[in-house]
Amino acid sequence: MGILAGKRILVTGVLTDSSIAFHVAKVAQEEGATVVLTGYGRLSLVERIAKRLPDPPPVLELDVTDSGHLDSLAERLSGHVDRLDGVVHAVAFAPQEAIGGNFLNTSWEDVATAVQVSAFSLKSLAMAALPLMNGGGSIVGLDFDASVAWPGYDWMGVAKAGLESCARYLARDLGGKGIRVNLVSAGPLRTMAAKSIPGFDRFEGLWGERAPLGWNITDPGPAARACVALLSDWFPATTAEIVHADGGVHAMGG
Repeated sequence: MGILAGKRILVTGVLTDSSIAFHVAKVAQEEGATVVLTGYGRLSLVERIAKRLPDPPPVLELDVTDSGHLDSLAERLSGHVDRLDGVVHAVAFAPQEAIGGNFLNTSWEDVATAVQVSAFSLKSLAMAALPLMNGGGSIVGLDFDASVAWPGYDWMGVAKAGLESCARYLARDLGGKGIRVNLVSAGPLRTMAAKSIPGFDRFEGLWGERAPLGWNITDPGPAARACVALLSDWFPATTAEIVHADGGVHAMGG
Protein backbone atom coordinates (compact mmCIF):
# COMPACT_ATOMS: atom_id res chain seq x y z
CA MET A 1 0.00 0.00 0.00
CA GLY A 2 1.51 3.30 -1.09
CA ILE A 3 1.07 6.56 0.77
CA LEU A 4 -1.45 7.78 -1.82
CA ALA A 5 -3.46 4.56 -2.05
CA GLY A 6 -7.06 5.33 -3.01
CA LYS A 7 -6.43 9.03 -3.61
CA ARG A 8 -7.43 10.98 -6.71
CA ILE A 9 -4.84 13.53 -7.78
CA LEU A 10 -5.00 16.25 -10.44
CA VAL A 11 -1.60 17.19 -11.87
CA THR A 12 -1.30 20.28 -14.06
CA GLY A 13 1.62 21.49 -16.12
CA VAL A 14 2.98 18.27 -17.61
CA LEU A 15 4.86 19.25 -20.74
CA THR A 16 7.73 16.78 -21.12
CA ASP A 17 8.93 13.72 -19.23
CA SER A 18 11.73 15.83 -17.73
CA SER A 19 9.26 18.12 -15.94
CA ILE A 20 8.70 18.00 -12.20
CA ALA A 21 4.97 17.59 -12.87
CA PHE A 22 5.56 14.42 -14.90
CA HIS A 23 7.63 12.93 -12.11
CA VAL A 24 5.01 13.90 -9.52
CA ALA A 25 2.42 12.04 -11.58
CA LYS A 26 4.73 9.03 -11.89
CA VAL A 27 5.56 8.83 -8.18
CA ALA A 28 1.90 9.44 -7.27
CA GLN A 29 0.84 6.48 -9.39
CA GLU A 30 3.59 4.33 -7.92
CA GLU A 31 2.22 5.27 -4.48
CA GLY A 32 -1.28 4.15 -5.39
CA ALA A 33 -3.01 7.30 -6.67
CA THR A 34 -5.41 7.67 -9.55
CA VAL A 35 -4.06 10.57 -11.61
CA VAL A 36 -5.64 12.98 -14.09
CA LEU A 37 -3.45 15.39 -16.06
CA THR A 38 -4.19 18.75 -17.63
CA GLY A 39 -2.41 20.29 -20.58
CA TYR A 40 -2.51 23.53 -22.50
CA GLY A 41 -1.74 24.31 -26.12
CA ARG A 42 -0.18 21.24 -27.70
CA LEU A 43 -2.54 18.76 -26.03
CA SER A 44 -1.47 15.92 -28.32
CA LEU A 45 2.07 16.28 -26.98
CA VAL A 46 0.84 15.96 -23.38
CA GLU A 47 -1.21 12.90 -24.38
CA ARG A 48 1.90 11.28 -25.85
CA ILE A 49 3.89 12.08 -22.71
CA ALA A 50 1.07 10.66 -20.56
CA LYS A 51 1.57 7.28 -22.26
CA ARG A 52 5.04 7.12 -20.67
CA LEU A 53 3.52 6.94 -17.20
CA PRO A 54 3.00 3.53 -15.54
CA ASP A 55 -0.77 3.84 -16.06
CA PRO A 56 -1.53 6.37 -18.85
CA PRO A 57 -4.03 8.85 -17.34
CA PRO A 58 -6.69 10.96 -19.04
CA VAL A 59 -5.63 14.43 -20.16
CA LEU A 60 -7.95 17.44 -19.94
CA GLU A 61 -7.39 20.81 -21.57
CA LEU A 62 -6.87 23.65 -19.09
CA ASP A 63 -5.82 27.20 -19.78
CA VAL A 64 -5.65 28.78 -16.30
CA THR A 65 -6.48 32.18 -17.80
CA ASP A 66 -9.66 30.91 -19.50
CA SER A 67 -12.74 31.24 -17.29
CA GLY A 68 -14.61 28.72 -19.43
CA HIS A 69 -11.95 26.07 -18.87
CA LEU A 70 -11.91 26.79 -15.13
CA ASP A 71 -15.67 26.90 -14.70
CA SER A 72 -16.10 23.54 -16.44
CA LEU A 73 -13.12 21.79 -14.84
CA ALA A 74 -15.00 20.04 -12.01
CA GLU A 75 -17.66 18.75 -14.40
CA ARG A 76 -15.07 17.48 -16.87
CA LEU A 77 -13.06 15.86 -14.07
CA SER A 78 -16.14 14.10 -12.70
CA GLY A 79 -16.17 12.01 -15.86
CA HIS A 80 -12.98 10.38 -14.60
CA VAL A 81 -12.97 10.69 -10.80
CA ASP A 82 -15.72 11.10 -8.21
CA ARG A 83 -13.65 13.39 -6.00
CA LEU A 84 -10.23 15.03 -5.69
CA ASP A 85 -7.90 14.47 -2.76
CA GLY A 86 -5.02 16.49 -4.16
CA VAL A 87 -4.13 19.11 -6.75
CA VAL A 88 -0.66 19.91 -8.09
CA HIS A 89 -0.16 23.43 -9.43
CA ALA A 90 2.80 23.24 -11.81
CA VAL A 91 1.91 26.17 -14.05
CA ALA A 92 4.18 29.16 -14.67
CA PHE A 93 4.93 31.45 -17.58
CA ALA A 94 6.52 34.82 -18.23
CA PRO A 95 6.92 36.48 -21.63
CA GLN A 96 10.52 36.78 -22.79
CA GLU A 97 10.29 40.55 -22.28
CA ALA A 98 9.73 39.95 -18.56
CA ILE A 99 12.89 37.92 -17.91
CA GLY A 100 16.53 37.89 -18.90
CA GLY A 101 17.65 41.26 -17.52
CA ASN A 102 14.88 43.48 -18.86
CA PHE A 103 13.34 44.18 -15.43
CA LEU A 104 13.33 47.99 -15.67
CA ASN A 105 11.79 48.06 -19.14
CA THR A 106 9.11 45.37 -18.92
CA SER A 107 5.60 46.58 -19.73
CA TRP A 108 2.66 46.08 -17.39
CA GLU A 109 0.98 43.84 -19.98
CA ASP A 110 3.87 41.36 -19.81
CA VAL A 111 4.08 41.63 -16.02
CA ALA A 112 0.33 41.01 -15.75
CA THR A 113 0.66 37.86 -17.85
CA ALA A 114 3.45 36.53 -15.64
CA VAL A 115 1.53 37.24 -12.44
CA GLN A 116 -1.79 35.86 -13.69
CA VAL A 117 -0.37 32.60 -15.03
CA SER A 118 2.25 32.00 -12.34
CA ALA A 119 0.58 33.30 -9.15
CA PHE A 120 -3.12 34.17 -9.45
CA SER A 121 -3.72 30.83 -11.17
CA LEU A 122 -3.07 29.03 -7.88
CA LYS A 123 -6.25 30.62 -6.51
CA SER A 124 -8.09 30.07 -9.81
CA LEU A 125 -7.16 26.38 -9.87
CA ALA A 126 -8.04 25.89 -6.21
CA MET A 127 -11.51 27.36 -6.72
CA ALA A 128 -12.07 25.32 -9.89
CA ALA A 129 -11.19 22.10 -8.05
CA LEU A 130 -13.06 22.97 -4.86
CA PRO A 131 -16.40 21.34 -5.79
CA LEU A 132 -14.63 17.95 -5.89
CA MET A 133 -12.71 18.48 -2.62
CA ASN A 134 -15.61 18.28 -0.17
CA GLY A 135 -13.69 15.80 1.94
CA GLY A 136 -10.67 18.07 2.27
CA GLY A 137 -7.31 17.41 0.70
CA SER A 138 -4.00 18.93 -0.28
CA ILE A 139 -2.98 21.54 -2.83
CA VAL A 140 0.72 21.64 -3.67
CA GLY A 141 2.38 24.27 -5.87
CA LEU A 142 5.86 24.42 -7.38
CA ASP A 143 8.01 27.33 -6.29
CA PHE A 144 11.50 28.74 -6.80
CA ASP A 145 12.94 30.69 -3.86
CA ALA A 146 11.53 34.22 -4.08
CA SER A 147 13.31 35.59 -1.03
CA VAL A 148 16.19 36.93 -3.14
CA ALA A 149 16.65 38.52 -6.58
CA TRP A 150 18.09 35.97 -9.01
CA PRO A 151 20.03 36.94 -12.15
CA GLY A 152 17.74 37.05 -15.16
CA TYR A 153 14.67 35.79 -13.25
CA ASP A 154 13.22 39.29 -13.01
CA TRP A 155 9.40 39.43 -13.11
CA MET A 156 9.08 35.68 -12.80
CA GLY A 157 10.76 36.11 -9.42
CA VAL A 158 8.15 38.72 -8.52
CA ALA A 159 5.42 36.34 -9.67
CA LYS A 160 6.87 33.56 -7.49
CA ALA A 161 6.81 35.93 -4.52
CA GLY A 162 3.14 36.47 -5.32
CA LEU A 163 2.65 32.70 -5.49
CA GLU A 164 4.14 32.30 -2.02
CA SER A 165 1.83 34.97 -0.59
CA CYS A 166 -1.18 33.55 -2.44
CA ALA A 167 -0.51 30.11 -0.92
CA ARG A 168 -0.58 31.58 2.59
CA TYR A 169 -3.91 33.33 2.03
CA LEU A 170 -5.40 30.23 0.42
CA ALA A 171 -4.22 28.16 3.38
CA ARG A 172 -6.01 30.61 5.67
CA ASP A 173 -9.28 30.59 3.75
CA LEU A 174 -9.42 26.89 2.83
CA GLY A 175 -8.24 25.48 6.14
CA GLY A 176 -11.80 25.38 7.47
CA LYS A 177 -12.67 23.03 4.60
CA GLY A 178 -9.87 20.67 5.56
CA ILE A 179 -7.70 21.71 2.62
CA ARG A 180 -3.98 22.21 3.11
CA VAL A 181 -2.00 24.50 0.77
CA ASN A 182 1.78 24.16 0.57
CA LEU A 183 4.61 24.85 -1.86
CA VAL A 184 7.71 22.90 -2.80
CA SER A 185 10.67 25.13 -3.62
CA ALA A 186 12.97 23.07 -5.83
CA GLY A 187 16.51 23.76 -6.89
CA PRO A 188 17.22 24.44 -10.57
CA LEU A 189 16.42 21.62 -12.98
CA ARG A 190 17.00 21.28 -16.71
CA THR A 191 13.35 21.39 -17.66
CA MET A 192 11.70 22.98 -20.69
CA ALA A 193 10.68 25.94 -18.49
CA ALA A 194 14.25 26.45 -17.26
CA LYS A 195 15.61 26.48 -20.81
CA SER A 196 13.45 29.52 -21.55
CA ILE A 197 15.21 31.58 -18.87
CA PRO A 198 18.23 33.47 -20.29
CA GLY A 199 21.34 32.85 -18.20
CA PHE A 200 19.89 29.77 -16.50
CA ASP A 201 23.30 28.08 -16.71
CA ARG A 202 24.55 30.47 -14.00
CA PHE A 203 22.31 28.66 -11.50
CA GLU A 204 23.86 25.30 -12.24
CA GLY A 205 27.34 26.07 -10.98
CA LEU A 206 26.00 27.93 -7.94
CA TRP A 207 23.98 24.96 -6.73
CA GLY A 208 26.85 22.55 -7.31
CA GLU A 209 29.09 24.67 -5.10
CA ARG A 210 26.63 25.58 -2.31
CA ALA A 211 24.28 22.64 -1.76
CA PRO A 212 25.36 20.75 1.40
CA LEU A 213 23.60 17.63 0.10
CA GLY A 214 24.72 18.20 -3.47
CA TRP A 215 22.31 18.82 -6.31
CA ASN A 216 21.63 16.99 -9.56
CA ILE A 217 20.10 19.40 -12.09
CA THR A 218 18.84 16.50 -14.22
CA ASP A 219 16.94 14.68 -11.44
CA PRO A 220 13.41 15.95 -10.65
CA GLY A 221 12.91 13.00 -8.29
CA PRO A 222 13.61 14.76 -4.96
CA ALA A 223 11.19 17.59 -5.73
CA ALA A 224 8.56 15.15 -6.99
CA ARG A 225 8.78 13.01 -3.86
CA ALA A 226 8.44 16.12 -1.68
CA CYS A 227 5.22 16.98 -3.53
CA VAL A 228 3.86 13.45 -3.12
CA ALA A 229 4.65 13.51 0.60
CA LEU A 230 2.66 16.74 0.98
CA LEU A 231 -0.21 15.23 -1.01
CA SER A 232 -0.34 12.31 1.42
CA ASP A 233 -1.88 12.13 4.89
CA TRP A 234 1.54 12.26 6.53
CA PHE A 235 1.40 16.08 6.92
CA PRO A 236 -2.09 16.51 8.42
CA ALA A 237 -1.25 19.70 10.35
CA THR A 238 1.05 21.36 7.81
CA THR A 239 -0.26 24.21 5.69
CA ALA A 240 1.00 27.58 4.38
CA GLU A 241 4.47 26.02 4.32
CA ILE A 242 7.31 26.20 1.80
CA VAL A 243 9.20 22.91 1.77
CA HIS A 244 12.63 23.33 0.23
CA ALA A 245 13.84 20.48 -1.95
CA ASP A 246 17.01 22.25 -3.07
CA GLY A 247 19.89 20.40 -1.44
CA GLY A 248 19.95 22.99 1.36
CA VAL A 249 21.06 26.01 -0.65
CA HIS A 250 18.27 28.24 0.69
CA ALA A 251 19.81 28.13 4.18
CA MET A 252 23.43 28.76 3.22
CA GLY A 253 24.97 32.22 3.52
CA GLY A 254 26.59 33.94 0.57
